[in-house]
Formats: sequence, structure tokens, C-alpha cells
Amino acid sequence: MQKDKQSKEAQNQSLPAILIHNQYIKDFSLEIPYAPEIFKEIKQNPDVKVNVEVNSRHLEENYFNVELSFSINGDVGDKKFFIIELTYAAVVQINVPQEHVNPVLLIEIPRMLFPFARQIITTSLTEAGLPPFMLNPIDFAAMFQAKNQSAHGAN
Repeated sequence: MQKDKQSKEAQNQSLPAILIHNQYIKDFSLEIPYAPEIFKEIKQNPDVKVNVEVNSRHLEENYFNVELSFSINGDVGDKKFFIIELTYAAVVQINVPQEHVNPVLLIEIPRMLFPFARQIITTSLTEAGLPPFMLNPIDFAAMFQAKNQSAHGAN
């Protein structure tokens, strides 16, 4: 039994710390509720609000599903110009000590997924006939710390 445990530990040490097995769009929606009339009303850049969430779920052994969810609303005056929602996800294998699993899942994996999600959002908005829009980089470490502080404050 001890030999099996040592063998498994040696095998885990030879694996990379992070393996991304699949990346996929779990959910995607783009609406332009007042099209085409809204296009005549655009005199300046829309007021854009971005909401980002990161979630992870344990699948089996050291496999996890990590989801990066965006909800982006653009307003022109008092009208909704566009609404885009994207959940971009990945199935990952994590081979790190237990105390590092959550930071890897909620900081490092989202950091790796972000450029792909940003490209989907930018391309979709442009293809929909909207002005170019580029999401600014996100500080996932700060999001992780804020989430931990609010969780500890709630207890």
C-alpha cells in the first residue's frame, strides 16, 4: 500500500502543474434590443458595464471545471445598446499541493482563459456591427482576495 502511494506521488510530480484538457464556450448570448434604430442614436461611446465571475467545480481526482463568466451591458442614453453574456470554461488537471489548488483554479486558470474569452467578445461585437470594444485586463488575484475576504467576513 505504501509503495502504491509513493508510486502515485512520483507520477503526479512528473506531470505539469496545470494541464488544460478542453476549452469551450458553455453559454453565449448577444442582444441588440433596439436595433436598427439605436444605431442612429450613437453620438458617443456607449456606457459599458462589465461584470466578471470565476467559479470552479471539482470533477474527479485532480480534474476540475473552471468557468469564467462575463455579463457586459452597453447603454446609449437611457436605452440598452447591447447585452453580451459569455461563459467560457475549461476542464483542467491540477497537480499542485492542496493549499495551492484554489489560487490556481481561481487566479491562474482564469488568467490563461481570459485572452480567448476576450477575443470571442471582441469579435462577436464587431461582427454584430457594433463599434470595436476591447476588455481591459482583469486582476484575478484581487478578485480572489476580495472573494476570500467577503467569505471570511460573512462567517
